[in-house]
Order: sequence, then C-alpha cells, then structure tokens
Amino acid sequence: MKTALSIAGSDCSGGAGIQADIKTMLANDVYAMTVITALTAQNTLGVNAILEVPTEFVEKQLESIFQDIYPNVVKIGMLSSSSTIQKVAEILQKYQVKKVVLDPVMVATSGSPLLHNDAIKDLQKFLFPLATLVTPNIPEAEILSGISIRGEEDMEKAARKIAETYHCSVLCKGGHQISTANDLLFDKGTYTWFYGKKIDNPNTHGTGCTLSSAIASNLAKGYSLQDAIQHSKDYLSSALHSMLNLGKGSGPLHHGFLISKKEY
Repeated sequence: MKTALSIAGSDCSGGAGIQADIKTMLANDVYAMTVITALTAQNTLGVNAILEVPTEFVEKQLESIFQDIYPNVVKIGMLSSSSTIQKVAEILQKYQVKKVVLDPVMVATSGSPLLHNDAIKDLQKFLFPLATLVTPNIPEAEILSGISIRGEEDMEKAARKIAETYHCSVLCKGGHQISTANDLLFDKGTYTWFYGKKIDNPNTHGTGCTLSSAIASNLAKGYSLQDAIQHSKDYLSSALHSMLNLGKGSGPLHHGFLISKKEY
C-alpha cells in the first residue's frame, strides 16, 4: 500500500487540515500519516484560536515517521512559524523526499489568517524550491506573485512568475472565480487548463486541503502530475456534489461519498 504524510494543522471540526487530509487519503486508497504543526479551535464559522506545536516536537514527529514508515509523498499544509518551516525543509532534504505537494495555506475559507506575515517569505525561500507542486488559490497566488488576478490571462502570468521565481510547478486554483472553477497548471514551461463547472454549494470548508491531499495521494500511486490533478479534481467535484450540509457556516465536504454508496 502506498503511503502519504500530511504536515499540517488540526481542525477540531473535521472539515479541513489534518482531518480532511486523512479522510481524503483514505478515500483515495493510500495509507495516511500525520505531523501536526498547530492545534486550531475552529468550526464552520471561523477560527477562534491557534496553538502552535513547538518546533522541537514537530521535529520529533517527523523523525518518528521517516525512521519507520517512509512516505511515498509528503503533503504540506499549515505551517505557522518560521522555525517550523525551516525545520520541515531540513528534514525533507535530510531524507531526500522526492514528491512534495505544498498547499501554501495563508487564509482559511472563512477569511481567518493562518500564516504569520513574517513566515510567508521563509515558506517561499525554504520550501517552494523543494516542492513538486505548489497549489495556491487566487488570493494566495496574488500574494505570491504580486499580480492582481482578474481573469485567465492574469492566472497564467501569476503561475508563470511563481514557477520561475521558485523553480517549482504551480497549480493556480480557480475556485474563487464567480462563474467557473477552472484550474491552471504551469509545469516545465507548459500551461495546462483543467476546466470545471462552478458547483452551487456554499459548503466549501477544506476544499484546498482536500484537493492537495488528493493530488498527493495520486502522485503516491504513480500517476503523472497532470493525471493526478485530473483525478483529484474529479474527486473534489464529487465530494461537493454530495451536498453534505453540516454547521452554521461554510460546512465541510463529504470526503467519504464513495463509502456511503457501498452496500454491506
């Protein structure tokens, strides 16, 4: 069985972060492991508090994983401090990790900030160059590129700038657009568009975590980058189409929609 490691924060409400990653990896048939970087007190209405895990303990978690069950892929989500970012980069290099999906989590779906401003530069400096794929949404891509994104041409400019600056492939996610959900991959000088219809579902808590974890899972199973993205986009669309409706705010997805359809 292929294995995947998620390095991210915990979402006690189960819709995003570590919890979404585990559910997604299980649904995509890989064995999930986790290194928790922060505890969050949050729900579908927003983030109420964040408790960072000390960098020294993050390191102990990482060493415990790599010394026993070596992951086929690493997915990185919420890293809230510069010291943790640098330590994660150090461990990835030490163990020569080849497949890394980096979701540059800066702001929660609810709009709550999740990454200190002084840590954004360290994320770019230390982890972007180690990533197989970076998966910013439109607001994150604007921050990373310095380009205001108003349409597909702007997405192409932003993706290229991020990729060429940090020497990684970039998937610019278009879910924040009003009428479409088209994603753009810039990989090795080539643009590839993944087209999707906007799904009329206000419950989008954890969509970024879910997509990046699904891509990581499919890379672990040996799919090409383009095929991994397409399979993952299809999975995310189905999870949204299931129309799970929990909570008083932007609710979670139905990560286990395939399990619900099974007959026992």
